[in-house]
Amino acid sequence: MRVLVTGLWICAVTIASCYAAVTFGDGFFAKKTEPYLEGLQYQKLAPINIPMVAEGKVQGYVIAVLVFTADAKLMHTLPVAPNAFVVDEAFRQIYGDATIDFRKLARYDINGRLAQIRAKVNERLGSDVVKDVLVDELNFVAKREVRS
Repeated sequence: MRVLVTGLWICAVTIASCYAAVTFGDGFFAKKTEPYLEGLQYQKLAPINIPMVAEGKVQGYVIAVLVFTADAKLMHTLPVAPNAFVVDEAFRQIYGDATIDFRKLARYDINGRLAQIRAKVNERLGSDVVKDVLVDELNFVAKREVRS
């Protein structure tokens, strides 16, 4: 009889402890949110294809892959990610620049252009989110080299 009562006691204590752990253990088993690392966040953008138009015809395409660094704390508070703004501003800057002529190659002030992209994006976002814009790749493909 003692063995039977001891067995029932062990089962009752096990069931009660499982019930208590499930019912009152919410705070114990809850996911702990860890603060994100503050500092700079690195974002690589998808390639941008920018048509280069001269004399009323497409002469070729500039293919650019850009990277930007941004303040991680501000990135998490923004309602919209700045990626689209960086792509849009880079496209506007390169497409709208009449001094770029790939038929007559010359040096180009890329640092000035990247600083201008950064300044315009920060102006559009209303805060100093983007810290630096970098070039990962920059290529020109002539129209005759493009395969359909």
